[in-house]
Amino acid sequence: MTTPTAPRLEEITPKNLKDALGIRVRPDQEFAVEPVVNSLAEAYVHPGVALPRLIMDGDRAVGFLMAFLDIDWHGDGGSVVRSGLWRLNIAAGEQGKGYGRFAVESVAAELRRRGTKELYVTWHPGAHGPENFYLRLGFRRTGETAEAETVGVLPLT
Repeated sequence: MTTPTAPRLEEITPKNLKDALGIRVRPDQEFAVEPVVNSLAEAYVHPGVALPRLIMDGDRAVGFLMAFLDIDWHGDGGSVVRSGLWRLNIAAGEQGKGYGRFAVESVAAELRRRGTKELYVTWHPGAHGPENFYLRLGFRRTGETAEAETVGVLPLT
């Protein structure tokens, strides 16, 4: 009998890059999140802003997240600066096991450690989108949209 392990986050390295690139959501969810390869490319061109991590359970890669740190939300020189969850990809066969909740809680803990008071996320609306997942975790809609996505916020206090 194997002992269950707690999920953990790992930095993306040459050793686990293929594992990260192998993360695939269900086909009906592909409209709602970019593939990991696109996220890693964005992380490369946004150093210091993007925080990509592989979600591991034992020796299995079960998901990928990318947080964003202190971005200029409106692109106007910093009138609104926000941090939050940029991407969340949980492998199709690993969904419903608590890894998404773990990912959000991990980003929330990191933002709290940095003194951030709110965690932002955006999601594509749709029947197979992640809206209900985020709302169950306590996010509320802000009334804003960003690139046709709903903006949600989770207070961290």
